[in-house]
This record gives sequence, structure tokens and C-alpha cells, in this order.
Amino acid sequence: MATKLSSSQSTEWASTEFKGANFGDQRLTTRLIKLADDLASLPECSINQACGNWAEAKAAYRFFQNESVSESEILTTHVAKTILDIQDTSYITYTSHKKTSGLGIIASRIGTHIKKIQTDGVIMHTSFAVTTDGLPLGILDQKIYARSSLPEKIKKSKKSSHGNGVSIEEKESIRWIESLIKSNEAFHSTGTQVISVCDREADMYDFFESAYKTKSSVLVRACQNRKANQSSLHSRKENETLWDFIKSLSSQGKIQVEIPTRNNKIARIATLDLHFDSFVMNPSRNNIRHRTEELPDLNLQVVYIIEKHPPKGKEPLEWVLLTNLAIMNFNQALEKVRWYCLRWRIEVFHKILKSGLRVEECRLGTAKRLIRYLTVMSVIAWRIYFITLIARTSPNISCDVLLTEIEWKVLYVKMHKTSPYPKTPPSINEAIRWIAQLGGFLARKGDGDPGPITLWRGWKRLTDLAEGGGMSLV
Repeated sequence: MATKLSSSQSTEWASTEFKGANFGDQRLTTRLIKLADDLASLPECSINQACGNWAEAKAAYRFFQNESVSESEILTTHVAKTILDIQDTSYITYTSHKKTSGLGIIASRIGTHIKKIQTDGVIMHTSFAVTTDGLPLGILDQKIYARSSLPEKIKKSKKSSHGNGVSIEEKESIRWIESLIKSNEAFHSTGTQVISVCDREADMYDFFESAYKTKSSVLVRACQNRKANQSSLHSRKENETLWDFIKSLSSQGKIQVEIPTRNNKIARIATLDLHFDSFVMNPSRNNIRHRTEELPDLNLQVVYIIEKHPPKGKEPLEWVLLTNLAIMNFNQALEKVRWYCLRWRIEVFHKILKSGLRVEECRLGTAKRLIRYLTVMSVIAWRIYFITLIARTSPNISCDVLLTEIEWKVLYVKMHKTSPYPKTPPSINEAIRWIAQLGGFLARKGDGDPGPITLWRGWKRLTDLAEGGGMSLV
């Protein structure tokens, strides 16, 4: 016999994610759970619309205004349940919110008719956990802040080569190292290997040195043509650069990489030559830390892929990937390329936040309140993404890993217009497409996979159907 659907079932996910949050007042935790469920029910709507009435909306505003509510505590219980650790930075723009206080400058340029064009907002740096199959597991670490005026010596350092005249602790780029350490601490005693995957902004000697000191695994796309293999057994020339070194490597085979649609460019498959070898990363001679300490040379691996014959009119794909993980053969090098391809997951996560949940339209009056709001919405964006991708990564598993017995039976009856339902649950792939159809997905042959917001709308409609029709299935 099926179990009855409790009246609180719609808030089960929010309770699971946030019940461990400790703000020193249980009422704040209860409010967070209620607020997360309201926002998730109508994720693309304003706070007023999502909360349903003015009393609930006022309670939401008071929550985000409360100084006892810290964004790190909001994430604590979510992180605990959560391995590729994909790091990236996103800039959340609130320029049109003239009355919002505490925002920082995130971009500035000289205009044609206006002397200075300034973009205000906050900076969000996130460590996003995914499996090696690409399924998003959760947020490992997140730092959201409003940039104050940069110290004068940091401004001056931007004119020098990579800002070597300033210590890493005084640079904004310290966020990459801080997130690396925190993400690995989350799994310190579990035996789980965490591999931090980063784009070119993390290509810093200090980042790789921190990974060496903390015994953390990293995979970073290179951007600096630094000196390499200086005074080492690998050295071919005393003035050899990393680019010189990789260009001299022989191809070890060919691979194919899918390039996703981006900036109005259609998706395509690129055929690339793959090269790999070990090398020594030397600290820059201009690094300010040479004054007080001896900096070690670091033994790393490089994977170089290049599209030698791109289609006419297309830019060739070329990546240089650096890692402290062992690469002994072609398959291990190919594995690192595949892992880096999953870095795209965090960009989709940011797109869900901005385009789907429209977080840049929120008006809460101060940067502090917006930061708390963005932290809650980040967990909601992850959940939407998880539901979207689970059918793609594991299409044949039973849908009961995601749906209760009443939910999948109500869904089956709704979609098939018949009361008899199968004795065993359908696959997760079937269930997800049915849920998407409840949210407006047409499921035609050429429609592809359903999008995250359409799927989320269908999910919330299923919750309503289960609450209304679940009793008839008991």
C-alpha cells in the first residue's frame, strides 16, 4: 500500500538542504527552509510574487536583512551532503539599481559621449562539485563580495608583469587559493579525491604551490608563457618557455571534443592532436616572495591539444592544460581533457542564476542582503541543474531515486490518461521528460532535451498534482 503524502512534502528538499544551518535561533532556520521552498516554487519570479502575500514577503526581507544570517552558514549543511571541483567567477550586475547601497565597481570604461561608464554589482566565486560523468553534486564553497576601491599598489601592479610586485594575499586572485583549500577541507577525512578544475585566471605559481603544500589535485588551463625547465634535467635551453616546450612535443594521437553553442556560434565536433609530457614550473624571478623565502620548483604535467585543420572560417581549438596528477599514458591524458570539458557545467549554472532565475532583477536595498539572497538562490539553481542532468547521465535508473511512489504514479496517470499504472517505476529519463511536458515542453522529435526552467515548472506542478490526487492512489 502506498504511503500518504504529508502536507509538508513539498518542503522536503529544502528541509534536507538547510535544516542543519545554525544561526543561533531556530526560527531563522525554519524561515530559511520556508523561504527556499517559496523561491524554488517560482524561481524566475520576484520575492513578492514567490512568497504569495505581503506578510511572507516582509518576513523574507527581514531574513535577508538580519545580520545573524551569514551566507557561509546557509551553505554549510548543503556542502556537507555533497569529484571534480570546478571553480569560476561570475559578475552579478546591479547597475540599474541606483538606490542599492554597498555595491562595488565590477567594470569601468571610457564611453564615446560619457566620460566614464561604470558597472556596479557583486562578484561571485563558486566551487561547483560535479561527478566525472558531469552530474552536479552541489556547491563546495562560495564567496560573494562587493569590490571596494583597489589599493593603489595593486592598481600599479596591474601595469607590471602579472602583478609580481604584490604578494598574493593582497590580490583579488587569492580567492582561487582560498577556495582550493576550503573545497579540499570539506572532504579531508572522507577519502574522496577532489580535483580542482580552473580556467586561465588560476594559472598562477602561487596557486600550484598551494596545491603542492596542501596535497591538493588541480587541473588548470594555462595562459602564461612562463619560463620552464630552468636548470633542470628537462632543460633543452636555459631560456626555454612553456610554449617552446609544448611546440616541440610529438603528437600521441587524435581525439574528438564537442564544442558547445556559445556567442551565436553553433556547436561542432573538433578533431585534435594530443601531446603530453612532464615539465618543471619555475617561480618568476620577479616574485616578491623571493625577498624573504626560497620558492621551490614544481614538477607538473602538461597536456596540449590543438586543432590543426579547423573548418573554413572557424577558429582552431587549442588548450594547454597543467596538472599535478600523474600522466603515464594516452588514456590518462585523455581523461584530463574530458575533465576539463566539464568546466562548462559551471557556466550553465551561472546562466541558470542570471537568465533563468533572473537574480539581477532582485531589489533588496543593500549589497549584504543581496549576498544572502544570492547564496540561497545558488542552492536552488544547483537543484534545478541536478534535476535537468540526472536523466542524461543515468537515463536507465529507476525514477524512484528522485520521485516518491505517489509522485511517479500521479505522473504516470496524468500523462497516460489512464488509472492503471505499472508495478515497477518507469526510468528516470521517461519521468523527467513527462515532468518537463507538465512545464510546457513539447517533446517533439527535434526539440532535444528539456531546459532547466521548463523542467522546474513541471516539477512544481507535479507537486501540486500529488498533493491533490495522491489520496486517490492510497
